Amino acid sequence: MWWFQQGLSFLPVALVVWSAASFVFSYITAIVLHHVDPLVPYISDTGTIPPERCLFGIMLNVSTFLGMATMYVRYKQVSALSPEKPKILRLNKLGLTLGWMSCFGLCIIANFQKCILYYIHVLGACLTFGVGSIYMLIQTILSYLMQPELHSKNIFWARLAVFLWSCCSILSMFVSSVVLYSGLYGQNLVQKLHWDPQERGYTPHIISTISEWSLAFSFLSFFLTYIRDFQKISLRAVVSLQGQTLHESPGSFREEEQALLIAGSI
Repeated sequence: MWWFQQGLSFLPVALVVWSAASFVFSYITAIVLHHVDPLVPYISDTGTIPPERCLFGIMLNVSTFLGMATMYVRYKQVSALSPEKPKILRLNKLGLTLGWMSCFGLCIIANFQKCILYYIHVLGACLTFGVGSIYMLIQTILSYLMQPELHSKNIFWARLAVFLWSCCSILSMFVSSVVLYSGLYGQNLVQKLHWDPQERGYTPHIISTISEWSLAFSFLSFFLTYIRDFQKISLRAVVSLQGQTLHESPGSFREEEQALLIAGSI
């Protein structure tokens, strides 16, 4: 059995590989068609103009589903490992809520392009990266609370390092973006897809774009830390039938309620 076939480890692997592919394929398409500059454009700029916009949108929608599934499995795993620890259970529920909000933000980013509906796109980015960073913090705290009985210290330190990486990227992107869009370097920069290195504002622009790519890959790196944990978990779907038929006629049910359990490993 291959390592990615153990338990549900394929979920975080699929999430990371598919999301990275959505960025790379959209970038390559935009570069080939000369829609953006080759040197570190904004990720959103590579998904602004058709046909890369279509590719970007549909691939990120799939990433949204994979992200929600991965976060749910993590939630169930923590719940099963710490059933009698209220503090951990409360944090775990909060983490799932924030994680799914972050996934909803990714869906907004995928379907509302920056150059068309800028403020909605920014809202999606705030949900994805802002709320998503809080999700990472909660999972890091959970890793700390669950060590050394359930988590190794190495996993905690790895998640803490990735969380700090994402925080640095957020801070760098925020400061450089505020400087860039302060009005000192012109108007309507949101619509600008091509930059000349000699232009005013190019330096904060390039710092902002590098920070955005760094932030995106810090998020993907965080989910890589789930792989070993997910190798040790599987989920089962249980269906309870209240009768032998799906007809609603009175004679279709037995006098005594009979439950049939059908279980299958995911």
